[in-house]
Amino acid sequence: MVGTVLVAVGVLLFLAPMRVQTVALVTGIGFALVGIVVALFPREDGRGELPARVLGGVLLMLGVAMAIWPSAGAPGLAFLIGAALIVHGMVGVWQVVVGGGGRADRRVSGALTALASITVGAVAFAWPVVTLVVFRFGVAAWFVFAGLHLLFTALLTRRAPHATHRHGWPRTVAAASALVLAVLLAYGSVRILSGVPLPQPGPFYTAPANVPTEPGRLLRSEPIDEGVPDGARGWRILYTTTHPDGRAAVSSGTILAPENPSPHPYPLLTVAHGTTGIAPKCAPSLASAPFDDGAGTALREMVTQHGWVAVTSDYIGLGTQSTHPYLVGEAEARNVLDASRAALQFDKISTTTDTVVWGHSQGGQASLWTGQIAPIYAPEFRVTGIAAFAPAADLFGLAEADKTEVGGKTISAYIAATWNRLYPELHLTDQLTPGSRHGVGKIEDLCFNGKDALPAILRGSQIPNQLFPDQLLNGEFGDRLKKQTPAGPFPAPVLVAQGLADPLVKPQLQQAWVDARCAAGQPIDYRTFPGLSHMSLVAADSPLTPQIVQWTLDRWNGVAPTPTCDAG
Repeated sequence: MVGTVLVAVGVLLFLAPMRVQTVALVTGIGFALVGIVVALFPREDGRGELPARVLGGVLLMLGVAMAIWPSAGAPGLAFLIGAALIVHGMVGVWQVVVGGGGRADRRVSGALTALASITVGAVAFAWPVVTLVVFRFGVAAWFVFAGLHLLFTALLTRRAPHATHRHGWPRTVAAASALVLAVLLAYGSVRILSGVPLPQPGPFYTAPANVPTEPGRLLRSEPIDEGVPDGARGWRILYTTTHPDGRAAVSSGTILAPENPSPHPYPLLTVAHGTTGIAPKCAPSLASAPFDDGAGTALREMVTQHGWVAVTSDYIGLGTQSTHPYLVGEAEARNVLDASRAALQFDKISTTTDTVVWGHSQGGQASLWTGQIAPIYAPEFRVTGIAAFAPAADLFGLAEADKTEVGGKTISAYIAATWNRLYPELHLTDQLTPGSRHGVGKIEDLCFNGKDALPAILRGSQIPNQLFPDQLLNGEFGDRLKKQTPAGPFPAPVLVAQGLADPLVKPQLQQAWVDARCAAGQPIDYRTFPGLSHMSLVAADSPLTPQIVQWTLDRWNGVAPTPTCDAG
C-alpha cells in the first residue's frame, strides 16, 4: 500500500502543475511515508531494528515538518529536503555497517544507495536556494523508485516467502548507477551554478589619481583586437561622467569605426547596451564579442557598410570599480552622453555632433532617457532620432508583472543589490521575502551575457518567491521605480520596437506606455513583431534588423518620420 502511494506521489510531482508550496506539501507527504516504511520495516533479518526505527521516526518528523510548513522560504525547505535525504542515507549506512550480516549483494547495493542519498542531500545543503520546482523531478524519480522497490519486494515475498533471491546483483548495479548520477549531479551543480570564469578588469579600467570634475573628458584609450568585425576598427575608452547624485565618476566604453579613414566627420551612433550584469567583470568592453550586444548585426552594418561611428558606454560600475546604476534612467543617460562627448576628443577619428541614439532592453530605457535629457545635459549634441528596442520603459509595471517569473527574479536581484547601495535609506535587502537575500548575493556576481547568463538565470529560478514583497512595491521603493519611466518630451522622432512573444518586457505594458505618450502629444513610431521574444527581436535574422538600419539612415537624411499615433 505504501509503495503504491509513493509511486502515485512521484507521478504527481512529475506531471501535475504546482506552486512551490504545493511541491513542498506533496514532497513532505512522500518523505513521511518513507519514514513510516523505514520505521516499521527496518530489515528482513531484524538486525539494526532499533536504530532504524529511531532514524525512520526522524525521517517521518522531517516529512511532517515539510507538509505543515509549505510556505517557508527556499533555504528552509532545502534544509528539510537535504536533511531527509541524509537521514535516509544514514539509515542505509547503519543497516549495512552496524546491522551486519545478510547477502553481500544486498549490503553493497544498500551502501551505494545510502551514499547516493547522502550525496543528493549534500547538494541541497550546498545550494540552499535550489528551487523545489527544479528539484521536484529528482525527488519524484526517487519516490517512484522507492515505491516500485517496495511493490516488487512485497510481490516477491508473497510469491516465494522462503525463497532465496538469486538476482540481487542487478540491483547492486542499479544502486551503483544511482550513486554515479548523484555524484554527477553534485559536480554539475557546482560547475553550472558557480558561473563561467570571466576576465577581470585590468589596469586600463583603474581611475587616475586625480579625476577631472568635468564630465565627458577622455582619460585614455587602447585598441581592441578581439571581436572587431571585418572592415572596422575598435577601441576601449575611459572617460569621466557623473554618479546619480552628481559626483564625478569614471566609466569605460567602446568606439567602433570604419576601417578606412574619412576626410569628413563620421555620422555618430550613440548606443546604450542592454543588461549584462552589475559586476565590473560584466562590462561589454571586456567581452570576447564586445559589439554583439542587442542589435549587434544592425550596428555592424551601420559601421562597415554605411560609414558610421558607434560609441557605447559600459556604464559606471561595469569595468570600473563603483556601483552600477542599474535601470536608473537619468544616471545611465549621463554615462551614454558622456561617452559620446569623450569620442569627440578621440584623435583617431572625427565625428559629428548630430547623433541617433539606440538601445535594447535596459539600453532601451537608457536610450529614451538619453534623448530626454540631452538638450539640457549635453546641448552640444543634436539628437536626430531615438530608437528603443523592447525598452524597460515602465519599470514599476515590469517589477509587478515579472515578480514571480525566472527572468524577473534575476532582474529584481540586480535591482536589489545595486539600489541597496545607491539608496541605503530604502534598506532593500533587509526587506526581501524569506529566502531571497542569499539568492541576491549569488546572482549579483554573475553576468547576464555570454556563457555566464545561464547560471544567472538558474539562480533566479532557485528563488521560489517574489523578491520584493507587495508592501515594498507599494511604498517608497515603488515610487522610485515609477520615477524611472521616461515620459518625455523627446527632441527627435522616437521608434519603439516590441516582440509580441516577449516574456520579460510584457507587450501589454509597452502598449500602455506608448498609448500614454501618444495621449500626451508625443508621436511614437511603434512597431510590433508577432512571435518574436526579447532576444529574437534584435537577432540577425529579425525583420527589425533592416528596419533599424533604414530608419536610422532616414533620420540622418531628414526623411519625415512615420508615427503610428496621432500627435494632435
